[in-house]
Amino acid sequence: MWRKIKWPFIVCVVMLTCFAFTPPAERYFEIAKNLDIFATLFKEVNSYYVDDVEPQKLVRTGIDNMLSSLDPYTDYIPEDEYEAFHISTSGQYGGIGALIGIVNKKTVITHPYKNYPAYNAGIKVGDQLISVDGKIVQSDQTSDVSLLLKGKPKTEVEVRVRRYGQKDDLTFKIKREKISIANVAYFGMVEPDMGYIKLDDFTTGASREVSDALVALKQKGAKKLIFDLRDNPGGLLYEAVNIVSLFIPTGQEVVSMKGKMEEWNKMYRSLNSPIDTEMPIVLLVSEGSASASEIVAGSLQDYDRAVLIGKKTFGKGLVQTTRSLLYGTQLKITTAKYYIPSGRCIQELDYTHRKADGTVLKIADSMRVAFKTKNGRKVFDGGGLDPDIKIDDEYLGAITVALLNKGLIFEYASKYCAENPVKPNFTNFTIADKAYDNFVEWVKQQKFSYNAALEKNTEQLIRAARKEKSFPELEDQLAALKTKVTANKASDFIRFKNEISDVLEQQIAFHYALTDGQAEASLGKDKEVLEARRVLNNAMEYKKILSPN
Repeated sequence: MWRKIKWPFIVCVVMLTCFAFTPPAERYFEIAKNLDIFATLFKEVNSYYVDDVEPQKLVRTGIDNMLSSLDPYTDYIPEDEYEAFHISTSGQYGGIGALIGIVNKKTVITHPYKNYPAYNAGIKVGDQLISVDGKIVQSDQTSDVSLLLKGKPKTEVEVRVRRYGQKDDLTFKIKREKISIANVAYFGMVEPDMGYIKLDDFTTGASREVSDALVALKQKGAKKLIFDLRDNPGGLLYEAVNIVSLFIPTGQEVVSMKGKMEEWNKMYRSLNSPIDTEMPIVLLVSEGSASASEIVAGSLQDYDRAVLIGKKTFGKGLVQTTRSLLYGTQLKITTAKYYIPSGRCIQELDYTHRKADGTVLKIADSMRVAFKTKNGRKVFDGGGLDPDIKIDDEYLGAITVALLNKGLIFEYASKYCAENPVKPNFTNFTIADKAYDNFVEWVKQQKFSYNAALEKNTEQLIRAARKEKSFPELEDQLAALKTKVTANKASDFIRFKNEISDVLEQQIAFHYALTDGQAEASLGKDKEVLEARRVLNNAMEYKKILSPN
């Protein structure tokens, strides 16, 4: 729909034990010694380097390089970046409630959040931003435009946009509000007795949103559930714990944290009364499902509470804590690893034991340790979560990727919606042949071009052949090959018609009705969703998957 490792426990014990045997006095001396060296070095560079240096920039470079030697999740957050960090974790900010992006060198509205100021004022997907409070923003970076749009709630901002099909620009005076970005992107019924929930984030309120969606679906008759965590990068741990608590009895272990600071080690159990402990569940996961998503999916897999369908998950089993520093700065630091109920740790990369060249290694399959689920099924640590039913990767054609990257799918969707103002029924929405032909003609008028992989490889082959003495003998054959490849590429709009049409239909549906429209247009064609429906409608197979191997 929206797309097309942990180390063995014995390793963790050894690492913690090593810290315990390091004499504290010796460690404190090394810390003080190296801090003195750094301070002295910095003063010498600042005083004697041939050119003037910027102290803040120089120190920031040192900090960033130091932290990059640890893991990608340990970050320094300067005071001027704290607001963005707060938004990413809380999902809340003051503004008009709209995402913006660059499409064909134009700053456009890519997602006005439903029922927030921009949406309520009449801003639409695809509107090109011309000015904000009189300041022309056509060539500005999106981050700069976002700053202009954000502000204290109840303050007013004037936004001028250019809309496809409108002769004159449109001006909107919008009163900012406190924006809380929804975690549940969509929920609804896919069959008379089967519900579907798509969770995109784990910011504050995620568990409440899932709970509300689940209750609403049960009231509509849902007796089975598809819970979609694909490409969900995770977020707040306690939200993950509360979501698991919706589906298992109270008092069960959900996740435990273990790190250097023993007093910080903690086990989280399900606390709240569950909503449903019997409903059959299929969890959809992908390689983009990480962190809190893996806690939810892994815990429910360990309790044999859900069948996992999709692709192996990302494998992030590290816990971050935010620590306050001086002058309003923050440090987000990895303080522990988390372990799900079976005892496994699914962290895939070992950032502690890098190779000499700095390379980070994955844990070898032969080193992964087996654990058991509640029913006795064998599961493994050290490499993300393995789905119970794996769905093979599907790759978009080069032409489809190029159309998306160049923004032509997005722009044509704006054109289509302007020329067809009546919203269609998305559950059976398809692009007619004539409409597709119109799209192809329009794309050609935009002077669309792209390089297919086969075309690139053929050019490389010809360049390599020119260096050989035998090239004259091969020249005609290589020229014929190039001609065939070019002719093959020319027919891509025909060969990839179904794929391009599917992507275009989803984008048009999103333009009309945001995530609701996109979901309704795509769920009936989604390979993983269709497989989930099949499994949930086969009670014997569902039960067999969750039985011991």
